[in-house]
Amino acid sequence: MTHEPERTDVVIVGAGFTGLSAALELKAAGIGFLLLEARDRVGGRVEARQNGLGERIDSGGQFLCEDMPEVMALARARGKTFVETYVEGGFITHPSMSARDAKRTYHGAMAIRDRMNGIEPDDPSIAGMSVATWLEHQHDPTDAKAAFRSMIEGLWCLAADKVPLWYLIDNDRRITNEVPELQYFLRETMQSLAEDLAGDLGGRVRLGQPVTRIEHGPQGVRVVSGHGVIEAREVLVALPPATAAKLAFAPALPTALQRALGAWESGAVIKILVRYAKPFWRQRGLSGMVMWRDLPGLFACDVSKDAEHAALVVFVGGPLALRWRALGEAELRAEVTARLADALGPDAAGIADFSLRDWIEDRWSGGAYSDLIVDVTARDAERTILGGAPRVHFAASELSPSFPAYVEGAIIAGRIAARRIVSGLQSAIATRASGS
Repeated sequence: MTHEPERTDVVIVGAGFTGLSAALELKAAGIGFLLLEARDRVGGRVEARQNGLGERIDSGGQFLCEDMPEVMALARARGKTFVETYVEGGFITHPSMSARDAKRTYHGAMAIRDRMNGIEPDDPSIAGMSVATWLEHQHDPTDAKAAFRSMIEGLWCLAADKVPLWYLIDNDRRITNEVPELQYFLRETMQSLAEDLAGDLGGRVRLGQPVTRIEHGPQGVRVVSGHGVIEAREVLVALPPATAAKLAFAPALPTALQRALGAWESGAVIKILVRYAKPFWRQRGLSGMVMWRDLPGLFACDVSKDAEHAALVVFVGGPLALRWRALGEAELRAEVTARLADALGPDAAGIADFSLRDWIEDRWSGGAYSDLIVDVTARDAERTILGGAPRVHFAASELSPSFPAYVEGAIIAGRIAARRIVSGLQSAIATRASGS
């Protein structure tokens, strides 16, 4: 361990897209910084791995769309290749139902979602109410309610009875895309974009340095990792709230801030990429998109980079992910294969590669796709966390005013936090210069 502390203006903890975006803002403003990351890579919940065929695949966050301007602009500026998600052909609901019934059920579920979002989050009549409780009181057809619940548990990756209704309304209103969020993915992987951003930061990115303690006071902060101590004027904790809550702070954070950080729970999701020799579903006039009506939280779609790289991605989210995780990897593979074959036919069992990424209780992210507030009383949690403490700032995609839980939201959150820090530092410099 180094005995003499390093010194800089700002330490950023966490090199996901939030931390990377904040670092780039600080760099542009001429503010000194160091970016510490516990993992041996950048990207956070965005990740790429090699599958059994030696191909680099997205094992974490992957998709983007035209209504996400910040991440789209970054990807274009870095010369990334946009692959349009294949959606031509039939959409399968399983167990199967007629096209007419499937359309009716989908529109019924969306009508419930629209009705939910028409409620004001601070409406006293929903105080203390979970999404599940509210849904029980809706007078919609059973199929529409089941589809809505599957949508919610699949997208937010927690049981509907855990999620406060006010929180889901507030969160969902900030997700404003009109084109499908699965519109594109990057041939080079989303992880490659994170690596490009990190490349612009040079030696100021420190990998494999998990922060164990943050000491803070009127004169600044001391950030402690296994590699030593860094002294700085400010610290930005760019971690998901439930992960940030596990950091040791000295002195302890204000009680309200501790409560706010403790109000969250990480989602549960398993992501699987299944490779095939050819996209057999297309030959049958199918899109490859499947929603299982009898298994809320299970969804598949076509992520073939081209016809020679046929692939389906399967998401297992929420309570189903927890149940299937307990099966063990071999049984889970058998279960997924059987479900694909039931929905798409026997060719689905002819798998060239099966690559699984279990994000549940991830050591450094907590889970995925994001953290959610589960304390129905924590109405001010986001505001309190964003307020931080003297010298200590927080940012995360979960706290973004736009597209929370998405890469887009992470970029926006990081930039906002960095600009606030820059403004504060520049004001302090101006005050000292004026002698006041």
